[in-house]
Amino acid sequence: MTTLRAVVTGASSGIGAATVRRLRAEGWDVVAVARREENLRALAEETGAEVVVADVTKDEDVAAMAEQVLAGGPVHSLVANAGFALGTDTVAESDIGDWQQMFDVNVLGVVRSVQALLPALIESGRGDIVVMSSTAGHQAYEGGGGYVAAKHGSHSIAATLRLELAGRPVRVIEIAPGMVATDEFSLKRLGSKEKADKVYEGVKNPLTADDVADAVVYTLTRPHHFNVDLMVIRPIAQAAQHKVARNSGL
Repeated sequence: MTTLRAVVTGASSGIGAATVRRLRAEGWDVVAVARREENLRALAEETGAEVVVADVTKDEDVAAMAEQVLAGGPVHSLVANAGFALGTDTVAESDIGDWQQMFDVNVLGVVRSVQALLPALIESGRGDIVVMSSTAGHQAYEGGGGYVAAKHGSHSIAATLRLELAGRPVRVIEIAPGMVATDEFSLKRLGSKEKADKVYEGVKNPLTADDVADAVVYTLTRPHHFNVDLMVIRPIAQAAQHKVARNSGL
């Protein structure tokens, strides 16, 4: 039986690192890709994953990453997970630089990674592309303009790829998480632990990085004729972007 091999971007923490752990536990060979070498080395020591230090916003890094990955053997799956959010300003008051950074990672980072690895995914005969979007890519909310636009971009990439790859042996899967409590996401976005903690205030059980990784692994381990086009996942306390049952005990 062929050992399957996946590339996971944004693997130095959060959902990416959890996905590496889950796939390794399933017996996959995994290449963990991120900017922070120290975090990657620790993950490699823990899981036995391969590591490549690369920034998905840089063309030369992605090209070098692909060269290193392909030298190590076939690739069956790309989990395009690298992404982040900045700020909560209104569109009128938002920082264009923040929008540019979010687009470069959440949209163009996905495109760069797909372009670099798609030929190998097709050649594998059973390829997968998992795009990590967000419920923000399906429903707008105040103060989220740049992130909402970027994640709508991620969603559009997945939808377009699925059409363009029809008839090829590559599944295109979109995972759209809602409220996920990770160590860094809200902290990076809001700039302080106090503000980050308020995001989850009154919600006993937000999703965790491992919950999202479990969803990724579920989609990847279905028989290859079975495609999960889109999986939206939220904690039970979150009915929608604007509807969160805080202090409900859930």
